[in-house]
Amino acid sequence: MAAGFVTMAVGVNARTAFSLLFPPILDEFGWERGVTAGAFSFGFLVSAVFSPLVGRLMDRRGPRVVIEMGVLVMAAGLMLAPLVSRPWHLYATLGVLVGGGANCLGYTGQSLFLPNWFVRRRGLALSLAFSGVGVGSIVLLPWLQALIARAGWRAACWALAFLVLGVLAPLNLVLKRRPEDLGLRPDGDVAPAGTAAATRTNVVDAAWAAVDWTLARAIRTSRFWWIAVAYFFGLFAWYAVQVHQTKYLVEVGFSATHAGWALGLVSLFGVPGQIVLGHLSDRIGREWVWTVGSLGFVLCLLALLALRRAPTAPLLYFMVASQGMLGYGLTSVIGAIPAEIFEGRHYGSVFGTLMLTAIGGGAAGPWVAGALYDVTGSYTPAFSIAIAGSVLSALAIWLAAPRKVRAVGHSRQSPRN
Repeated sequence: MAAGFVTMAVGVNARTAFSLLFPPILDEFGWERGVTAGAFSFGFLVSAVFSPLVGRLMDRRGPRVVIEMGVLVMAAGLMLAPLVSRPWHLYATLGVLVGGGANCLGYTGQSLFLPNWFVRRRGLALSLAFSGVGVGSIVLLPWLQALIARAGWRAACWALAFLVLGVLAPLNLVLKRRPEDLGLRPDGDVAPAGTAAATRTNVVDAAWAAVDWTLARAIRTSRFWWIAVAYFFGLFAWYAVQVHQTKYLVEVGFSATHAGWALGLVSLFGVPGQIVLGHLSDRIGREWVWTVGSLGFVLCLLALLALRRAPTAPLLYFMVASQGMLGYGLTSVIGAIPAEIFEGRHYGSVFGTLMLTAIGGGAAGPWVAGALYDVTGSYTPAFSIAIAGSVLSALAIWLAAPRKVRAVGHSRQSPRN
């Protein structure tokens, strides 16, 4: 879990840094906002296409190969980014290479194997690993903003590249796919080979859990598609906000430094939010936590809209807190929800395919927000769409109903015959 914490701290924030690189790139080249933000979206789309293959590679070769591949691809993108002179260069480097690398070593890559290590505390374990994003952001993003102001965005890209290579490449050489690879069991349990596995103790629907869930079987279920809908709109809202937030805050009256700090504080506030909500998801259910996270983005988006008329510090802090402490709680269950429903030896392929839709939503959010701004001169239409999408996302997880396959906490029931 420690390796996952550090990997998330550096790797995910290297991708998030696009929000800080976005304003100086716009200022230097004068490209349209939708075209420039589209680089982030295009990288998401390409990584989405490859997500099923990443999942399959995880099933076959394990996390070490997948995550180290992500480290090398991300570092290459950051090293080549200072050479850009045309939009397609930006799409290839900060878009495809950085986005693809982040897919392998970030939320997708970690969610492909960490659920194998925990059952009873799956939500808490994932949230602790993912909380590295918040800890890293409060250090990396303000440092990066200062570096951009002092030496330019190109120097910041080089610095990030060396950080990714120097820290993450050696750290992830020891990863294993499952605790059984080390003679252990999930949650640190010790049990002889003949006893029931820990993964069976919380089964509600024994018939469903007994199925060998291949990708072909999973995509023929309504549960798979409800999760896909939830993940698409959940990440649509997330990245529509994240990519455009810094530029938006500057435009409504905040300084670039304050806007950079706000981006870092969102992830920092996400640390206690993720941990608490991940812990709660092991007791009250994944659906409730996904709903709370979706509510967080609704409140965040409403606050952003209000900031245009009243750019005050209290409203800014409310936006940061609702986005970080509530909204980022989505990450604590994004791997746990499909694991509860489609747990098994083909989980990587199933989850990787689900992430195709999730990352597709993450790609659509920044592009739609930028394109609508170019047409209307306002973020109001895009933010309104994101609010509606967040509500739909919460509803879809309730329809997927992971609680009806595997219960959590005190709600455990006896398996059905």
